[in-house]
Amino acid sequence: MKITSAKLACFSPTGTSRAIVQAISDGLSINEFELVDMTKPEVRQKPLQTANDELLVVAMPVYSGRLPVLAENWLKEMSLAGTPAICVAVYGNREYDDALLELQDIVRKQGGVPVACAAFIGEHSFSADGTPIAVARPDKQDLERASAFGTAVQKVIDSFEPNAQIPEISVPGNRPYKERSKGAPLDFIEIGENCTECGVCASVCPTGAISKALPTTTDLDKCIRCCACIKACPVHARSMKEGAMMDIARKLSKMCGERKEPVTFFAN
Repeated sequence: MKITSAKLACFSPTGTSRAIVQAISDGLSINEFELVDMTKPEVRQKPLQTANDELLVVAMPVYSGRLPVLAENWLKEMSLAGTPAICVAVYGNREYDDALLELQDIVRKQGGVPVACAAFIGEHSFSADGTPIAVARPDKQDLERASAFGTAVQKVIDSFEPNAQIPEISVPGNRPYKERSKGAPLDFIEIGENCTECGVCASVCPTGAISKALPTTTDLDKCIRCCACIKACPVHARSMKEGAMMDIARKLSKMCGERKEPVTFFAN
């Protein structure tokens, strides 16, 4: 199978999925790469199209065991003309549940051909000083394993004959997928008096929930609780309030303390 270029697609409000997809690309023997970061609203306006001589490396975060709705909608608009694909779920050290299976299913439905899948760990969106969850991951070891995974996938791709029939990859998960939580909009972010209204939070918000003109306000109907604004604030003016979300963060911090490692899957 001859591959001439690759597209690296990700949804990555806090940078973890982007780091993994780029590390995977380091292990591939391909010189031409295009990063498609659909975290940016303007990128989501254009459906992704690929050819059968390209490789798609797609990494998506896991939100409560599923793909984020925002990412799912964009993925279902892709046009993949027999494109070989690497499907990756990035989760916050709890579980990835049905997300990886869901991603592989969408890629296949849109015309892609998954050749390998993986689940990697990234720092949880709710991780903070008082509620540490997979802090600073992916770390050096994770990125080295992602690069090695890319190298392994390259060998698999090189071994395929043109137009080879590649079987569905067996990954954990269930169909139908687990039901999404239907929580009401929740005001969970506290803004301190040290806020300088610099607008960094608005610039990193993937949904435009934070007004650039008045960054101390948040549209709760648009907020997806990715916490990118909290992590990006240069003066740490944003934090999680006491309440239901903080209770979840504390619970996750206690139950997800044991380090989990990446897992990879290939077609048999």
